[in-house]
Parts: sequence; C-alpha cells; structure tokens
Amino acid sequence: MTVLQKYFASEIFKSVFFVLIAFLALFAFFDLMGELKSVGRGGYQLQHAFLYVLMGLPGYTYELMPIAALIGTIWTLAQFASRSEFTIMRVSSMSTLKAGWMLAKIGFVLIILTFLFGEFVSPIMSEMAEKIKLRAQGASISQEFRSGWWAKDVIKEHGLTGNVIGSRFLNVQDMRIDGELRGVKLYEFDRNFRLKALVIAARAIYLGENKWRLSEVSETLFPDVSLEHDLTSKDERVIDTKTAATRDLISEITPDILSVLFADPDRMSAYDLSAYTKHLAENKQRTDRYEIAFWKKLIYPFAVIVMMALALPFAYLQVRAGGVSLKIFVGIMIGVSFQLLNSLFSHLGLLNTWPPFATAVLPSFVFLLMAMGALWWVEKH
Repeated sequence: MTVLQKYFASEIFKSVFFVLIAFLALFAFFDLMGELKSVGRGGYQLQHAFLYVLMGLPGYTYELMPIAALIGTIWTLAQFASRSEFTIMRVSSMSTLKAGWMLAKIGFVLIILTFLFGEFVSPIMSEMAEKIKLRAQGASISQEFRSGWWAKDVIKEHGLTGNVIGSRFLNVQDMRIDGELRGVKLYEFDRNFRLKALVIAARAIYLGENKWRLSEVSETLFPDVSLEHDLTSKDERVIDTKTAATRDLISEITPDILSVLFADPDRMSAYDLSAYTKHLAENKQRTDRYEIAFWKKLIYPFAVIVMMALALPFAYLQVRAGGVSLKIFVGIMIGVSFQLLNSLFSHLGLLNTWPPFATAVLPSFVFLLMAMGALWWVEKH
C-alpha cells in the first residue's frame, strides 16, 4: 500500500466512523425517548430501555453506513481541496481513475463491515432485544393479535419427503418467548382442498428436526366424500373425534420460520429471508416482499461504493465553489434522497410486481449514473 493510499484510508476511516457515531447517538436518543412510555409496564425498567436501545444500534449501523461513508468521504475530500492537497496530488500525476480506485479499496473494507453487521450482528441483536423487552414486560410475541396468526404447510407422504398429499393451515393464538405455542389449531386438507381433519391442541413444543410435541390434543376426522356423494346417505361414515394427551407432528414449519412472521424483513439476514422465501414458494404463497428484501440485503452494502463515488467530485470543487459546510449539507441531502428512493422503489416494486433484483438494484444504479455524470462534468470544467 502506497503512502498516499494509507493517507486516504486513515483520513476517510476516521471521518466515516466519526459521522457514524454521531448518527448512532442521535438515533439512540430518539429511540430512548420513544421507549420511555413503555417503562413501568410490567417489569420493564429504565435499564431495560437502555439495553433495548443499545442492542438496536447494530441495525442502524447497517442502515447508516452508506450515508456515513458519503458524508465522511465528502468531509475528507473537501478538507483536501480547501488545503490544496488534492490539487498537489493531481499535479503529482494522480488521475481521477487512480483516486477512484483508492476510494474503491477503502470502500471494499466498509462493504465487508456493512455486510457483517447486516447478516450476523443486527439480526441476532434485534431478536435478543425484542425477547428482553417482551420478557421484562411479561408479554408474549403474538399477544397483540386478536385472532392469532396463520401459517401454511404442505403434507407429504413420509413427513418431510414423498409426494404432496394435502395442505395444512396452522393457527396459533399465542407464542411464548421460549418458542412454546399456545392455542394451536391445525386444519388439514386433501389435494382437492376438502377438509380432512381438525386438530386442536392446548400447547406445542418444538423438539427439533422438524418435530413438534402437541399436548392436550383433540382430533376431529371428517369423512372422505366427493361432491357428488349424498351426505345424507345411511352408509355414510360419521365424523370421528379422538383425544390424546400428546401427539407428535412432523412439519416444515419451525420456530425460525414462525419468528419471521413477527420480524421486519429489512432486519432479517439474507439466509433467513432465503429460507422463508423458499417455504412460501413451496406453499404457493406470494414471495415478492421477501425476495425484494433478500436482494436488498445482498446489494445494499455495495451502496457504500456508490456513495463514495458521489463524494469524489467534491474534491474537484475549490473553496470558491462552496465551503465545507455547504458540501456536507449537499452530502446529507444526497444521502437522504438515496434512502427515500431506496424505500420508494421497494414499495413500487411490490405494488407493480417488478422483478425483485431490478427493484433492489435500481436506486444504486441511478445514483451510480449520477456519480459518473458528476465526475465527467468536473473533468470537463
């Protein structure tokens, strides 16, 4: 690594992390103010609120890294320009391409850091934060839903393998922090969507390897009749009801899949999004929202490079073209615009059924074109 590369990296990293810490402190303050209204509910105290806000910071780190990279890079390059350092570098045969390559190598480090936060740190910390808050409040995950929540599964001949012989709809009234389900109802249908069985259980505990243990079970079996068959016929089988203390259930639905129903897709890892999207596709349910979130999760870290490319033209603007504070203000506006456009495209893609990959990549592509246009303009002028 050359001396110039080290100098660029040192100054940009310090500026980026300073901006990031400032943003995190601001968002933490707002979140803490929002949590104060929950303090005193159950056992939820001020220390729990502080811990909850602190554990939410990795999620903000992931979301704010591109903006911090933009503003931090603008600040560094604007300082270089105001002290005429960038002019000296250009006179010393540093081309725009070489400057861009140095920024790209710095950005690559930030991309890896952003990906690690988005894929590993943020999802784990967000889940832990929600569990701590609910446990302190003495609440359950699905307590706020009146009719519980629903999930769809397929029934196969040999549990998890074999041909599909029907479908199953799961309704749960309550899900505890430890993953235990309360008030479980299973509606099982055959391939022609005729109701075959209704299973009601007081509780369900996950045993691992796609196996659930149902407790206090009541199972109602419905007769296998066709639509043309006379239901009033004397030889028709009657509805059969059985009860049992426990019963095991093999299902592709796991606690990880169930937790997705209560999670924000933007805070989930790409791995979890991929697994849940596959589950929805197998059950012939819409996957658009989670596919868009999946591609955004993979593409978003590369927005760091795009933002740093947008910052490079500011190094070519001399002090007379605007002070450092004006350049920082413009950088903040660009960052906010990028976040708004990113969110807008997600909703437009979902409403208009655009391809998920295109929906995720278009905002970054638009801003990359803007960066290339700005670089072309400063080179010509």
